[in-house]
Amino acid sequence: MFRWIFSCFLAFSLLLTGCSNNGSISAIASPTASSTASSTAASSSPSDSSSTKPSPATKVAEPSPIANPQNSLEAALAKFVQLKGTAIIELKLKSGTVKIEVDGNSAPLTAGNFADLVKRGLYNGLTFHRVVKDPTPFVVQGGDPLGNGMGNFVDPATSQPRYVPLEILPDGAKQPVYGEVLGSTQKPKLRHNKGAIAMARSQSPNSASCQFYFALDDIYFLDGSYAVFGYVTEGMDLIEKIQVGDRIESLTITKGEENLKQPA
Repeated sequence: MFRWIFSCFLAFSLLLTGCSNNGSISAIASPTASSTASSTAASSSPSDSSSTKPSPATKVAEPSPIANPQNSLEAALAKFVQLKGTAIIELKLKSGTVKIEVDGNSAPLTAGNFADLVKRGLYNGLTFHRVVKDPTPFVVQGGDPLGNGMGNFVDPATSQPRYVPLEILPDGAKQPVYGEVLGSTQKPKLRHNKGAIAMARSQSPNSASCQFYFALDDIYFLDGSYAVFGYVTEGMDLIEKIQVGDRIESLTITKGEENLKQPA
């Protein structure tokens, strides 16, 4: 029991890895919702716990259209890249090739954001900066342009960091919930099974940008707090062997690129 509690504590303290309102990135995906929910989650999610504040130039407001009652959901979603269907993405490592299926049917914004960054070539050559395997297998995290858990994707069209809102489809629901952590009684359709790929973020639910992580085990305590958007279908053994500093030789879309839709 003590070991389980300790593992949860280490996990959430290592999973916070995305940009917050002020642009700083904690560690690996330590998704936490509101300040209240986040204080609880922060003690048991994978994150970088860095408190360095970004320069004013990187300070960007969170995406707010989703939460704005004056905008229709459809109009709000149209402002984001979306994946209208599924896609197969290949991750080439020095040790071999990993295949990932991303699910735009259940997480269109999150999967779309990732697929778009893959298409842009953002991840090629980047490293995995966080690997947590002790005391129990937890996560492998990468996708940071800075390589230290503090980076985001800066959109060349706006010269500003691009964030996507927390997007979770409750099991049995037809529409994802945006910008908030699911209640404890709700389960997401896409769960943190071993091999899941999800977006890392900071305490703010709408701070995911480009950093992602793979679940090295079933880590269901993160369900509803972080956005899973796909699963490894081949090569999980290669993911389990990743060490800090290992490079992403390339990430490419091999099937389903036609499902990627740019903002209206």
